[in-house]
Amino acid sequence: MNPKQLTIAIDGFSSTGKSTLAKDLAVALGLNYIDSGAMYRAVALYALENNLVHDGQISPELVKKLDDIHIAFQFNPTNKKSETFLNGRNVEDKIRSTAVSAVVSEVAAIPEVRRHLVYLQKNMGKTGGVVMDGRDIGSVVFPDAELKIFMTADEDVRVLRRWKELKDKGYNTTIEEVRENLNHRDHLDTTRADSPLIKTEDAIVLDNSNLSQQEQLELAISWANKAKAIVEESQKVQC
Repeated sequence: MNPKQLTIAIDGFSSTGKSTLAKDLAVALGLNYIDSGAMYRAVALYALENNLVHDGQISPELVKKLDDIHIAFQFNPTNKKSETFLNGRNVEDKIRSTAVSAVVSEVAAIPEVRRHLVYLQKNMGKTGGVVMDGRDIGSVVFPDAELKIFMTADEDVRVLRRWKELKDKGYNTTIEEVRENLNHRDHLDTTRADSPLIKTEDAIVLDNSNLSQQEQLELAISWANKAKAIVEESQKVQC
C-alpha cells in the first residue's frame, strides 16, 4: 500500500501569513500549494473589470457569469512562485490591489460563489498531497484533512504587515485605512451565513505575532511530521 499523501488545511484571519506559511510548507514537504484566497480575489477582479460592483455592492449578475470565470495556477520558474491566471491572463499582481481587497469579502459572502469555488477546490485536492489556505478549508473544503492549522496574530501586527506589503507594491494607503479594511473583512468573514471563518475543534492554533517566518515554518513542519506518523501507523494497522 502506497503511503497516503497529507492534506493540510490552513485557515485564519486576513494578514496572518496563511499564504506564506502554506507556500513554505508545500515546498518543504513536497506538496502542491493551492491559494483559495486568490480564487476569490480573481472572481472579485472579474466583477470589478466587468462593471459588476456598484457602490461596494456586488451585482446579482455575477452569479450568472461564474461559468465564464476560469481560474488556474501556474508555476513561474523565474520567481519560483505559483501565480494566478484568470481566463488565461496572469493577474497575480492585480488581485492583490486595494480595490480587490475592498470587495473580496463581499464576493466571498455570496453563497453561489462559495459553492462554485468550493467545488473546484475539492476537485483540486481530491487525491491529497496538497496544502490549501483560506477561510473555510478545514471546516468545509477538507473537513477530513490530516492536519488543520488556524492562524492568528495581534491586530496591530496584522495591520502593519498588510500596510508594509501594500507600500512595497506601490499602493498609497494609511495605517488606519488598512485597519478599517481588515476589521471590515474580519466581520464579514466571521458573520456570513455560508461557511463563516471558524476554528474547528481539531485545528491547532498558530499565533505568529512574535514568530519569524522560519520559526512558524519549523513549528508547522513538526506538526506535519506528527500527522504523517499517525497516518502511517493507521495504514500499518489496516494492512
